[in-house]
Amino acid sequence: MEEVKVMVADESHIKYIDTILTTIAEAAKKRGSGIAKRSPEYVATKMREAKAVIALQGDKFAGFSYIETWGNKHYVTTSGLIVHPDFRGIGLAKRIKNLTFTLARQRWPHAKIFSLTSGSAVMKMNTQLGYLPVTFADLTDDESFWRGCEGCINVDVLKVV
Repeated sequence: MEEVKVMVADESHIKYIDTILTTIAEAAKKRGSGIAKRSPEYVATKMREAKAVIALQGDKFAGFSYIETWGNKHYVTTSGLIVHPDFRGIGLAKRIKNLTFTLARQRWPHAKIFSLTSGSAVMKMNTQLGYLPVTFADLTDDESFWRGCEGCINVDVLKVV
């Protein structure tokens, strides 16, 4: 079996966007939990700006995540973590999350890095990686961040804040 490689995404990976978005949509529907919907253009921009991580086995899509900055780059979120069903259970999500975190820390060394999730598996992984739980009130007050949450099925939970 060929090794799964995890790397910073770039323009050459734009061809995977439809597969990425379909995998995210199917996972969100199956779990009934929130993965914010993003447009193909949004994901392409993340790739062009080297703000995304992709995992591939040869030419086969295996996983993805991206980073976004808020509050004048004082806050960075690692978002959109997805692993294709064919590659689940092999520790790939943690490898993607590790590189996403490293990328964020390299580019914005003094920013507060966070990850919103409603999934227990990601919560457990975040804890193992050193993320600390905080209340929504401790997150950025950047209005564009909160508008971005509108694409998530769990936005009603956030509106209580």
